[in-house]
Amino acid sequence: MPPVPVIAIFDIGRTHKKFLLFDQEYKVFKENSIAFPDISDDDGDPCEDLHAIASWMREQLHDAFKMDSCDIKAINFSAHGASLVHIDADGNAATPLYDYMKPLPESVTEGFYDLFGGKRNFSLATGSPVLNMLNSGIQLYWLKNHKPDAFARVGTSLHLPQYGNYLFSGKAHADITSIGCHTGLWDFDKQHYHAWLGEQKVADRLPAAESV
Repeated sequence: MPPVPVIAIFDIGRTHKKFLLFDQEYKVFKENSIAFPDISDDDGDPCEDLHAIASWMREQLHDAFKMDSCDIKAINFSAHGASLVHIDADGNAATPLYDYMKPLPESVTEGFYDLFGGKRNFSLATGSPVLNMLNSGIQLYWLKNHKPDAFARVGTSLHLPQYGNYLFSGKAHADITSIGCHTGLWDFDKQHYHAWLGEQKVADRLPAAESV
């Protein structure tokens, strides 16, 4: 029999990671899942093991390409988009994969929302509810102002789904579906990254983005 055309999907959840192959009828041709124990970030807070996740993803795709029973036509990624992966100039992780529930000092969160004149104005300006680390833009503000050594190592910051793409393409992209989802990064009126990124001198850490 000829190989079955399939699409490979990585579904990277906070607790479980899945690799699926779907045929042209959207039926699951193959599925693997795994859960990794948390490690600690540089502050001692729990976080995911980015190295283990990336190694598992490469292994899954490598094994799938060796299968004679299917022919992979495309690859896509689904992941918790509130997480940012900060990579250095060589494409290696420059920081831990900070958890989106990581507690931040009130001085950090208040300083961030004060850039907009308060929490209400933040929500109006960015279309984002006030969610602290779930507003992934606060990570860039926090690194720049409170972890300058770490920030200096960062060449590019990618949301986790786009980091999955980077692992296999080597290309850094931004995606409006991640940027526009409660990140505090997007100006919906101007359909572009928000001006605060330039004012805080963190805009150059993000890939170019265009509205859709």
